[in-house]
Amino acid sequence: QVQLVESGGGSVRPGGSLRLSCAASGFAFSNYAMTWVRQAPGKELERVATISKSSGNPRYADSVKGRFSTSRDNAKNILYLQMSNLKPEDTAVYYCTKNLGTSSFSDYESPRSQGTQVTVSS
Repeated sequence: QVQLVESGGGSVRPGGSLRLSCAASGFAFSNYAMTWVRQAPGKELERVATISKSSGNPRYADSVKGRFSTSRDNAKNILYLQMSNLKPEDTAVYYCTKNLGTSSFSDYESPRSQGTQVTVSS
């Protein structure tokens, strides 16, 4: 069964950086695009970044473009999200989730993992 475990969250000041990791198991990780989503208190789930199975054509939400970067290591079955110049509005629980296809334009599954909390505050 699909298992995704996020790590790397924490509390940082505005302008700080964090790198999130997502360890994947239970499926052929290298065959699927992967997505990071986040949910802030009282808000809907927001797609943050998607990367294709081969790391091509990463797509980002306008709110994080130029500040966040996603990558993957298919040999280790790990997905990453490098976050820089963090803002208070980035505060949320971050989840990784598997897409339904190989392309970064494919739909993603609803997250079922625990996620990792990111808090940006002065």
